[in-house]
Amino acid sequence: MARIEMTDFATAESAAQSGATDIFYELGLMYSSGRDRDPDLVAAHKWFNLAAMNGNGAARDYRKEVSREMSADDVAVAQRQAREWLQSH
Repeated sequence: MARIEMTDFATAESAAQSGATDIFYELGLMYSSGRDRDPDLVAAHKWFNLAAMNGNGAARDYRKEVSREMSADDVAVAQRQAREWLQSH
């Protein structure tokens, strides 16, 4: 899969809203690395989860890695956010 470079969160999230599923992985990377802001592991897990559900194997690996740094409650929040995103899109 080709990696899509997004320069800012608004552009990436807008692309995700439009159904561009390859962006899910990029958003996970952006949130986990804290590109241009503090890292947000809950958001990273959410986006990696959505990417993994679309067959992205690297996203599954990153989701697992990120979850090791999160509390069980934070993982549950990320999973709920992913479900809510799916229901609203």
